[in-house]
Amino acid sequence: MSEPNPVAASAPVLPDAPPELRRRRATSGQLLMAVGLAMFVTMIVVTVFGPMITPYNASATSPDSLAGPTAAHWLGTDSIGRDVLSRLIIGGRTTLLITFIAVFLALALGLVLGLMAGYVGGMVDQVIMRALDIVFAFPVFLLAIAVVAALGPTVPNLILTIAIVYTPTMARVVRGPVLSVKRWDHVEAARSVGVGEFGIATRHVLPMVISPILVQTALTLAHTIFTVTALSFLGIGPPPPEPNWGGMLSEARQFMELAPLTVIGPAAAIVFATLTFIVLANGLREMLDVGSR
Repeated sequence: MSEPNPVAASAPVLPDAPPELRRRRATSGQLLMAVGLAMFVTMIVVTVFGPMITPYNASATSPDSLAGPTAAHWLGTDSIGRDVLSRLIIGGRTTLLITFIAVFLALALGLVLGLMAGYVGGMVDQVIMRALDIVFAFPVFLLAIAVVAALGPTVPNLILTIAIVYTPTMARVVRGPVLSVKRWDHVEAARSVGVGEFGIATRHVLPMVISPILVQTALTLAHTIFTVTALSFLGIGPPPPEPNWGGMLSEARQFMELAPLTVIGPAAAIVFATLTFIVLANGLREMLDVGSR
């Protein structure tokens, strides 16, 4: 899986862009944000209130295995008679929970390390960035497999793994703008009136680099969905019987000709969740780039 490009994530609008182009970009950004937020709210409502709306217990089996869609089972049943729709909704809770917590940890670590590296500079910058370069040098997916396989396929280990592999990307996105912002006049003015370095970094530098951080966070959520589901598909994600989208795909692949909905359901959910965060990222980028002008 390729790494998201931090430069592309925060690429600004050209300074000489005509007003008509900026208006079109602003309108496009608002439309993308509206669509992305609608998709996001739908996904969150379905997963958060999943236990209340699922027609069956996600782990309950029945003799009616690999059944097609019926009025009782809208998406049919899997190989041991479990309702696919119920497992899809409950599995979304597990997949999204791992994704959100892992990206939050990566964002927190990336903010701290990137801000320290960019603001302090010198030897601190060299040590932090060279250490992150070691992690960054490995393909994300292969590194995730190695770490989860070494620590064990548990949910906390999976969250820790995802946080580790995406921290360097977050740190790079933070560090780049900080190197520029720390030389701006308002930062020097704050320092001249006696504001401490910690206060300058958190109150005068960090707020100025929020735009690329928000965009990169949305993109990282999209990449993390794929990483989590791919690891689960390979059997090193959350252990059964807890359903998750990747695990459902892995279980259903050998029966896809007999019951295609057992594969189409989780695959469509993964695509929908990933597309949601990509649309949000693009909407944020369009709006924030135009707004920054």
